Amino acid sequence: MIACEQTKGMSVYDHGILVNEYYHDLMNHLSKGTSLKFKWRLPEWIDSYSLLILAKTYDSDIMNKYQVFHDCGKPYCRTVDADGKQHFPDHANVSYEIWTKVFPDENPLIGQLIKSDMDIHLLKAEGLESFCERPEAISLLITGLSEI
Repeated sequence: MIACEQTKGMSVYDHGILVNEYYHDLMNHLSKGTSLKFKWRLPEWIDSYSLLILAKTYDSDIMNKYQVFHDCGKPYCRTVDADGKQHFPDHANVSYEIWTKVFPDENPLIGQLIKSDMDIHLLKAEGLESFCERPEAISLLITGLSEI
């Protein structure tokens, strides 16, 4: 993860750490009213739903491991096209496979979050209701906001 570049000058590992730092910045803001340290593109409704968000996100241990390692499979599925642009096809599933092989004794929920990491980014209107019914929906949503 450290040797695989996610974006110019940032490794896959560094990206995971940054997502986790953004996540904690937002959660501290929602739970303690602290000022946000990072630059955010947040929806206007975020503060109005702080209690629901805090109640429905998984505990910090699960979220930390999920966020730091959510792209752990990218080094194994990286391709480069004719224009030199890199792609990571099916990286969420590859990351899930890598996570479960390397950490077989970890809480299986972490692997499920890793496998579902792209769901919020690919969500379409027709899948919104079923997504919202999933117990991990808010954890995925807040992580997705932390990634952009």
